[in-house]
Amino acid sequence: MTKKRFDFRKKLFIKNRLVILNENTFEEIFSFRLTLMNVFVTFTLGGIFLILVTTFIIAFTPLREFIPGYSSTELKRNATRLAIKSDSLETALKKNEAYLQGVQKVLRGELDYAKFNKDSILAEVDEPSEVNMKASEEEIKLREDVAKIEKESGENKTKKKKSDKK
Repeated sequence: MTKKRFDFRKKLFIKNRLVILNENTFEEIFSFRLTLMNVFVTFTLGGIFLILVTTFIIAFTPLREFIPGYSSTELKRNATRLAIKSDSLETALKKNEAYLQGVQKVLRGELDYAKFNKDSILAEVDEPSEVNMKASEEEIKLREDVAKIEKESGENKTKKKKSDKK
């Protein structure tokens, strides 16, 4: 078994000659002295180089747009612009609907004319929705537990530092 392994190592470094001849005149065009190891290393490095060049070409040129999952920067820019525009149109639509509802209330007589003001109606639309921001009992208990743990870990660190100094 060790003899076969040793023979393979020897075969890797045996020098061989690659000769290219003109078949009609048997004139030698050029020749190379090669070992099996040189051929293996050359093809390996060539393959790695080819993979790197292909990766860089795809990554840094517009070819990446043809890969599923990638989109062009112009498409992303347009999508962002349209999202912003749709949000502003949505808020303008809400304001107009609130104004029209106020006008309808005045026409039906449900609202006094003195209270009817476009700015006050629009201010009602802009008010944030009521959200309960008070902490629940479970959250308060959790905060207290975390504070205790942090306090204990802080005391342990100071004790270790004092014992290290001694």
